[in-house]
Amino acid sequence: MVGDLIEIIIRSAEESFVQVTAFVGAVLLLFGYINYKQQGAFVETIEKSKNFQPLIGAFLGMTPGCGGAIFVMPLYVKGTVSFGTVIATLVATAGDAAFVTLTKAPLDFILISIICFIAGAITGYIIDYFEIGDWVQRRSSKVIRQDLDMEEKHKEAEEKLDELYSDNPNACRIRSSNLKHVGHEEGDEIDLVLHHSDPLDVNRIGYKITHGAYVAFWIILAIGFVLGILDLSMVDINALPGLPNIGTIIGVAGTLAAVLYMLFGKKFIMAQTHEDVEHKLFSLKETFIHNAEETAFVGTWVFVAYLVYEFGVYLIGGEQVIEAFLMSTGLMSVIIGVLVGLIPGCGPQIIFVSLYLKGMFPFAALLANSISQDGDALFPLIALDARSAFWATILTTIPSFIVGIIVYYIELLFI
Repeated sequence: MVGDLIEIIIRSAEESFVQVTAFVGAVLLLFGYINYKQQGAFVETIEKSKNFQPLIGAFLGMTPGCGGAIFVMPLYVKGTVSFGTVIATLVATAGDAAFVTLTKAPLDFILISIICFIAGAITGYIIDYFEIGDWVQRRSSKVIRQDLDMEEKHKEAEEKLDELYSDNPNACRIRSSNLKHVGHEEGDEIDLVLHHSDPLDVNRIGYKITHGAYVAFWIILAIGFVLGILDLSMVDINALPGLPNIGTIIGVAGTLAAVLYMLFGKKFIMAQTHEDVEHKLFSLKETFIHNAEETAFVGTWVFVAYLVYEFGVYLIGGEQVIEAFLMSTGLMSVIIGVLVGLIPGCGPQIIFVSLYLKGMFPFAALLANSISQDGDALFPLIALDARSAFWATILTTIPSFIVGIIVYYIELLFI
């Protein structure tokens, strides 16, 4: 039995890395470069386009990952975008799980993106039309307070950073005061919450490893990407001339690197913070570093999903048993997708998407999960206005139930 379990772990590590993680890393790097070049231009546009804010918010949420959606949250707290825009963005957001769908099921990704965009924009305009945002704001717990001496508070926060960075002066160049802030200004209370409540410790071992080993990480990813293409081409990557079991070796090494990178980066539930996304805009080097962390996060959770699936198959007695049970849950699978989407962060969502790709859920369940989940975008709002984040979570479940049920019955009738 021990031998069987070891074989399952090795096979899951190889398949998750070569078939998914390597491709996710390539796509993440592409989108990271695009975001670096456009430097948050859409976020600046959204503040000036009052009548089109839900549309732009839905577009930002629809793009793979959480970066665009993360930037919208401080804008709401600052008062420059509506609550409907927040809801439109969160409804359209499929988080880092979107990268997994994009690389493994591109047609599903396109369909999900279109539906999420439409659902997000419509929901956002409905929220604004009925002025639900006013009701939410009366119950707000915004951190913005007029009685604080912001200049003094910011001075104290910067002095703490001076002390923290005193042994590592080179790291000062990426301290929060040197970043291109998006969604807020240097020295305001949003800055204190997002950048100073848990200051980046550049002297800890995890920071040094993630900022020093990223080149090696991308080299392993590049090799895995080549092997992944060969695997898609129906080539036995473990029987290449002169490279016996290279697929297994790189798969296990890549998965191990991803797990260690995630552990050292301390990214367990949340793949990236608001500050991480701003760091990506600072330089291409920071883009490579933080995209490596994000790729490691996704890769680790995909590996966990593969383990869950393979262990389930082993213990229950075959893929057919699991698939028959879960597909027989019918409408319950849509409800499961919505409920999983309520969990903040991208980790559980990546597991859900990975299990869908294994054939364990219908498309309607995946769509409901995509609409319900908020990815990492909800975390800045939780930090800045916890009560608004709560109501945002509740409100995004409504379209996820409605759309999920409609699509489920369409699947029953026509597919």
